[in-house]
This record gives sequence, structure tokens and C-alpha cells, in this order.
Amino acid sequence: MRYWVGGATGFLGSHVVKCLRDAGHEVVLASRSGGEVAGIPVSRVDVLDADRVAESARGTDGAFLVTGKVSRDAADAEELHRTNVLGTRSALAGIGKAGVRRVVYVSTSGTIAISDRADHVATEADPPPLEHLSRWPYYRTKYHAELEALEANLPPAFEVVIVNPSLLLGPGDTRGSSTGDVRKFLEGEILATPRGGLALVDVRDAAAATAAAMEHGAAGERYILSAANLSLAAFFDRLARVSGVPAPRLALPRSPVLSAELTRLFGRAVRAIGGEPPMDATSVEMGQHYWYCDAGKAMHALGFMPRDVTDTLRDTVEDLVSRGVAHPRAGLYAEGAVPAAGRSGTDLLSP
Repeated sequence: MRYWVGGATGFLGSHVVKCLRDAGHEVVLASRSGGEVAGIPVSRVDVLDADRVAESARGTDGAFLVTGKVSRDAADAEELHRTNVLGTRSALAGIGKAGVRRVVYVSTSGTIAISDRADHVATEADPPPLEHLSRWPYYRTKYHAELEALEANLPPAFEVVIVNPSLLLGPGDTRGSSTGDVRKFLEGEILATPRGGLALVDVRDAAAATAAAMEHGAAGERYILSAANLSLAAFFDRLARVSGVPAPRLALPRSPVLSAELTRLFGRAVRAIGGEPPMDATSVEMGQHYWYCDAGKAMHALGFMPRDVTDTLRDTVEDLVSRGVAHPRAGLYAEGAVPAAGRSGTDLLSP
């Protein structure tokens, strides 16, 4: 088959390209910045230009829309809306204009799985967590982009399948869009552990499932892609064991409001002496919530089989260090670090 990949130079997009190529498919690549992926030229295409998208995608058998902007900064709200919502609407219109009849759109598990409760594990059947989505522009705009995708889904003339990966980790995040917190951990910038929990997935496994969604995903359906649910304390403990860098000894208060206020006060004090605080209040607030989710639907329908998260964390750390992105403050791979583990699709830890 011949597939169009928008956002091909991104973290997940580049791995989707590899999966498609490894399966013997031809690819037509596009991104806002252009460039190349694995020696393949990437055309410079702005998804806000539907005609340019149509020109780029014409003659392909299917499209992967892996575009978007990632930011936790509230000041980026307008750009996030323009890129994630209006860009998705425009790109889908262009893909349809090109005569392509099937699209896999990449969203995030954060449009489904945000909770105040550690005992809640979200599935695709959950209602949108609107109260939480309203706080953070990135997740709010991805939710509205999903609505655009679902509105465009008009089978059999035009089919849209949505995948919802959790936090993407693994090698190859050249822009630091997903692995920034791992770098901060390695460099000792995370001073206290938030009380919440996260869900994560290896980018290579998410890419394989995204590619599989083209053939096996049902039009109009969403598929969560996640490997494990971990409290932040457990996540930092695993990072400590694979890297030799100690986990933070302090824990933040349980109250998201109090922890965010303490972070703001600390940041103000650091800036007063000419420094830059390592953690922003938004990241801390997010870390006080639970992002737990269940990937059972994707495992059944798409053949999604995530590897053990210890392998993912080790590969993430190795990649960041080998590329000179992270400079661990303690001996990397210190004595006692966790040995390599085998692959497993059952590393779904209880909260």
C-alpha cells in the first residue's frame, strides 16, 4: 500500500514511518518543518492549508494524521487551538479532497483518562473529563480535535479511526516533547514527588498499533494505547533503578491547590535570585492527578502488545544520555541497577 503520513518528523510519526516501511509499504511524508526521516524526504506541508494537504496526499491509499503541538504552557492556548483543532479540521478536509478514504488520527489518552481518584482506570467508554480538560489547553484542544475527527467520519465514503496513546517514552524523541520529565529526573531537577499517577507506553509499540489501526481499527472508534499505570513515586523508583540516579526524597502535599501554590512560591523565590525554577506549577498540578487507563480494547482489536516498561525506561535513558540531551547527576547504571527484562504485555500495575 501507499500511505501518507502527516507529522512524519515527530516522535511518534517517525516511528510510524519505520513500522510502515518495515511492513513493505510505500510512504509519502509531510510535516510543517520538512526534512527527512530514515533517508526519506519529507515535504513541507502546513496542515492549515487544506489544498496543500490534498496535493501532498493525492494518490495514496490511506493517511496517518500524527500532527499537533504539545505544550503545557497556558500562554500557548491560542496556538494550540489553531494547530490542534483548526489544523485537524483542515487536514481532514484536504485528505478527503485528495480522494483518500481512510485516516488514522492520533490523539492522546488525556482526552479520556484524567481523574482525582487513584482507583479509577479509564476506558474508551468513559465520558470526557470536561472539568479537567478545561484546565489545560493541550488536552482541551486535543479533545476538540477528536470531535472534528469524529464529525468527519462518514463511512463508507470517509472513515476515521482514532488512537489515544498515553505518555510516549522510548528512543528518538529529538524534540523533547515527551521525554522532558525523564531528562529533568536524571539531572536532579525534580525536587519532590507529586501524589498522582501516570500511564505510559513505548513509542515503538504505540507506532505498531497505530499502523495496525489502518487495517484493523473500526471507523469512528477510539483505541487507548498504554502499557502501565504507575504512581509517580513508583515511576521515579523505576527510573532510579535503571539509571542509578536517586529518586526525590520529598513528597508534595496531597492537595493539588496547595502543591501548586507551593510551587509558585518556590518559583518566585528562585527567580528573585536570578534562577529559573525546574518545575512549573502546571506540571505539578497535572502530577497530582491520575491518568490511569486500560488498553484492553486495543489489545483485542489491534493486536497491541506493549513491552515491559522497565525496558522502555532503560532505552529512554540510554537514548537521552547517548545523544547528550541528559547529563545524569549520579553514576548512570550504578551498581544495583535493574537488569534487562523480557517483553511482557501484562505490566499493568495496580494503582
